[in-house]
Amino acid sequence: MSLHIAAKPGEIAETVLLPGDPLRAKYIAETYLTDAKQVTDTRNMLGFTGTYNNVPVSVQGTGMGMPSIGIYTHELICEYGVKNLIRIGTAASFREDASIGDVVMALSASTDSSWAHTYELPGHYAPTASWTLIKKADAAAEKLGIPLQAGNILTGDVFYEANPDWWKKWVRLGVLAVDMEAAALYMNAAFYGANALALVTISDNFATGAKASVEARTTSFTNMMEIALNLA
Repeated sequence: MSLHIAAKPGEIAETVLLPGDPLRAKYIAETYLTDAKQVTDTRNMLGFTGTYNNVPVSVQGTGMGMPSIGIYTHELICEYGVKNLIRIGTAASFREDASIGDVVMALSASTDSSWAHTYELPGHYAPTASWTLIKKADAAAEKLGIPLQAGNILTGDVFYEANPDWWKKWVRLGVLAVDMEAAALYMNAAFYGANALALVTISDNFATGAKASVEARTTSFTNMMEIALNLA
């Protein structure tokens, strides 16, 4: 077992869904997985493994922010041999025409974080999703009849920004939405040789002020869950 995941060797599947909220992990395991078993509860960050359509799948909570998802994805890849990591989280849209519940596939993740300093690169890195998972997600969404937006999102370090108009500069460059995890996921996966994709559901909208309820954020955003499960 690792420092932050108490699962034993062999208890985590090669494909892992990564909700930030551990209660969303529990909901997915109980709702979608067959023979789901809880494999970790360290720091109450719940993780489960079961099967979906007879294929082994794990679901692991990651917490909020790049440092937290960075720890979990590092340990999943390097200590448990995970090959496919699919974030299923929430994001705030920058687009006035976006609705609560819309699903966005993050082809890339811009960031205001200094996360990439750990790689000692001689320039700036552009975190991107795995082409393999992009193709599978697009096909799965079409098969399920789920509308899917795709493009560049922002991964930010600050949830409550001091300047309420900070997001408008990103709109000028076509950025769709903001989360707090995708860029670190993409960088860890690239560095350690795994596939990664972030599927996020719009839970807030900067342009309109719309917000989803706390309950909806945990159990109601099922479209992204179903797309992600079909990638296993």
